[in-house]
Amino acid sequence: MSATTPKPAVTPADDSDDSDESLLARLGYQQELRRRLSTFSNFAVSFSIISILAGAITSYGIAMNAGGPLSITIGWLFVGGMVTLVALAMAEICSAYPTAGALYWWTSALARRNRAAWAWFVGWFNFLGEVAVTAAIDFGAATTTMAFVSMTAGVEVNKWNLFGTFLVIIIAHGLLNTFGVNLVKVLSDVSAWWHLVGVAVIVVVLAVVPDHHKPLSQVFFEVKNTTGFGFGGATAYAVLIGLLMAQYTYTGYDASAHVAEETHNAARSAPRGIVMSVVVSVIAGFFLLFAITWSIQSYDKEAATALGLPPAQIFIDAAGSGLGKLLLFICVVAQFFCGMASVTANSRMSYAFARDGALPGSRLWKKVNPRTGTPTNSIWLCVTCSTILVLPSLVNTTAYLAVTSIAVIGLYIAYVAPVYLRLRNPDFRPGPWNLGRWSGLVGGTAIVWVVLICILFVLPTASPITLSNFNYTIVAVGVVALGAWLWWILSARKWFTGPRHVVDEP
Repeated sequence: MSATTPKPAVTPADDSDDSDESLLARLGYQQELRRRLSTFSNFAVSFSIISILAGAITSYGIAMNAGGPLSITIGWLFVGGMVTLVALAMAEICSAYPTAGALYWWTSALARRNRAAWAWFVGWFNFLGEVAVTAAIDFGAATTTMAFVSMTAGVEVNKWNLFGTFLVIIIAHGLLNTFGVNLVKVLSDVSAWWHLVGVAVIVVVLAVVPDHHKPLSQVFFEVKNTTGFGFGGATAYAVLIGLLMAQYTYTGYDASAHVAEETHNAARSAPRGIVMSVVVSVIAGFFLLFAITWSIQSYDKEAATALGLPPAQIFIDAAGSGLGKLLLFICVVAQFFCGMASVTANSRMSYAFARDGALPGSRLWKKVNPRTGTPTNSIWLCVTCSTILVLPSLVNTTAYLAVTSIAVIGLYIAYVAPVYLRLRNPDFRPGPWNLGRWSGLVGGTAIVWVVLICILFVLPTASPITLSNFNYTIVAVGVVALGAWLWWILSARKWFTGPRHVVDEP
């Protein structure tokens, strides 16, 4: 047994389970998790976490108020194109190193100096970013669920029943993941089809039922700026801020890498899952957002936000009460699936990080349940951490948003770090799925895009700037970076060596 840094990737000789296990052993790990996921199931996990019926629905109001239809439709396609490049660059590395550790493992393998430090910081951004995403997804699911309950049963929405609904949802996700990867596989497959069919139903209803539709010129090019900014160029600034809706939705597709050790033919299936989950989301999401924006009968900011979910009011206005509730119910179920998949990916990353000794209490979190073949303790660690992040919503919604803001920037820092190191490492050996001569251009463009969004999304989003609307993103990211740095300087650098080999190379 050794504790060395990762060796270069070894390409599987064939598509058998033995080949998957052999490759994993050469990367330094035993096969502990059960390989039950097909290529489609791997795709379905990431597609479910991206969940265009979650992120695009719950954050629709952000883009409508900052940028308007232009940010929603054209902005969706533009951001989708940039994110596809990020996904392609990540997928190439995933093919070479199909391990549950994913981003931080890749970083350690590709860094030519200070490998342990690179792995440490990227791992913590990835871990906390995924916890924040899980919290945001399930809190959004609770918001959508309570909007549906309010519309159907007249229940008043308040912070207490909203938090209670969140608890029910996230505990259910913990239980479903605990039962085993076979159940996760089935539900992920169902989720992918639910999203695709659900989008089709919503698009058809909103195309056929409304009495009238907005002119196409307005759907694609109308600009709104209700941010309060009035300086020269404020309209363009608002459009850029509105891109947050799309960028927030396009998160979580690293899940395909985190479940690689549970996927057949992982060196090919996992990278395909990463890329296809983004591409399918770009296409299906565009039709969904086009249909919603096209069917707006009138958009009053106060009325649209009365339920806490602008698309809910748009559904009712465009399709009537009965059909509007049906469309919202489709979103409720989709968001439940989304949160379940997020807990799956979050727990696998936590398991892998603990396996390498990077989490407090790692010995507990790295255990695999011998009956179900799942990292049960890590599942409940993630559920608990996500619940803690949502607790501030009982006092101050802005505080909750400040904590979860790391979901976008934190994750994308973790996404692009190994891409940067891969371009600087001439010894990188591509896996069977690779970009060939396009690798440098794709990776370089992806890095530039992530740098731009890291700058853009820490800027003020509303004027006048007050404590209630201040953009705390820079604070949240800074706290994570400072905390990880202090821990590294004071302790971790003395004992954390990066990903460990727990089996000798055959």
